[in-house]
Amino acid sequence: QVQLVESGGGLVQAGGSLRLSCAASGRTFSRYAMGWFRQAPGKEREFVGAITRSGGNTYYADSVKGRFTISRDNAKNTVYLQMNSLKPEDTAVYYCAATTRIITTMVGRDYDYWGQGTQVTVSS
Repeated sequence: QVQLVESGGGLVQAGGSLRLSCAASGRTFSRYAMGWFRQAPGKEREFVGAITRSGGNTYYADSVKGRFTISRDNAKNTVYLQMNSLKPEDTAVYYCAATTRIITTMVGRDYDYWGQGTQVTVSS
């Protein structure tokens, strides 16, 4: 089992940047592919991006491609979401999630563990 704790959210102006972190407990972090999801008020949760176990491959939703970057440091049991050129529509609670699936997935129900979320608010 793994526990995930996100941090780094906050209030930022449009065009600004934030870096989210997700720290995982346990010694098996490298066995999990990691994903980032977000949920805005009144909307369904949506996939943001994912990274493979080794960090060698990343995948992004079209809405964030070119602006967001996912990375991980397996030695620190941490995955990151660097968000640049933020827009008001990026406002949401951001969640990190871990999956044991070998094939990286964009589907939320395929993830086994979730963090509590961190609020990101982008003002116009």
